[in-house]
Amino acid sequence: MKIVCLDAKTLGDDADLSVFTQFGTFEAFDITTPDEVISNIGDAKIILTNKVMITKETMDACPNLGLICVTATGMNNVDLEHAKLKGITVKNVAGYSTASVTQTTFTLVLSLLGQSAYYDNYVKSGGWVKSKIFTHIDRPIVEIKDKKWGIIGFGMIGKEVAKVASAFGANVVYYSTSGANNDSSYTKVEFEDLFKTCDIISIHAPLNDKTKGLVTKEALSLMKKGALLINVGRGGIVDEGALAEAIDTNGIYAGIDVTAIEPMEEGNPLLHVKHRQRLAMSPHIAWASVESRQELIRLVGENIKDFIGQ
Repeated sequence: MKIVCLDAKTLGDDADLSVFTQFGTFEAFDITTPDEVISNIGDAKIILTNKVMITKETMDACPNLGLICVTATGMNNVDLEHAKLKGITVKNVAGYSTASVTQTTFTLVLSLLGQSAYYDNYVKSGGWVKSKIFTHIDRPIVEIKDKKWGIIGFGMIGKEVAKVASAFGANVVYYSTSGANNDSSYTKVEFEDLFKTCDIISIHAPLNDKTKGLVTKEALSLMKKGALLINVGRGGIVDEGALAEAIDTNGIYAGIDVTAIEPMEEGNPLLHVKHRQRLAMSPHIAWASVESRQELIRLVGENIKDFIGQ
């Protein structure tokens, strides 16, 4: 049986993919461009894809294909209806990155509240050496304690963030994007109320019909001056142009790990904000701790075992 990984580089150069050799002949491509998809799959029975699109045309051209393993939770890159029609099994992986995304959420929050980039640069550039006093507090450091923290999307990750935020002393409320979550441990609020009243807002929702474009210019205008917006969900949830404007004109802060188009485009308005100290960014790494990627690979292996056992 032939197994092909179409975009191994997205799993990291340190990823150990040798677990897949136990199932058959395994081949890994670092990246696969759209015009290489069919040729790279060839006669493979099982494919692994993170972000490579698997379309109707691809499935029709690869008749031996039996299992599509998405090395992520979201399956937007697979034509699920056509896979079902063709009898092709599609498996994703959920719950592997909860700790990693939670940690990145707090990395972004703490870097903004503590102005870490500024103080790190101040010391390394020799500013402290030249100081006449033992400290330098030109930029305020703000605590999480007693702040109101609003969470958008109250699934597994949202609940874990709520738990950690509570441990810091925050007062946690949440907005359920699906409407299905009702957790009596925390207060459920309406969308507008969350934006009007919270000091910190973090997004942990998937991108779907209910969340696409959810955070508009109007929503951002409701935020308090000095409030933080953290997006470790999906880029398409937030209007990036409106966010860039709000950072510069409304005095809000933002921590962004995801953008609507990835990799980020040169013209993205977030790259051109004037008040750069109010913005912290990372290149879609919230999911990608060493431990979460190891767990991801293990769970993909379990999906293959389940398929072979059918």
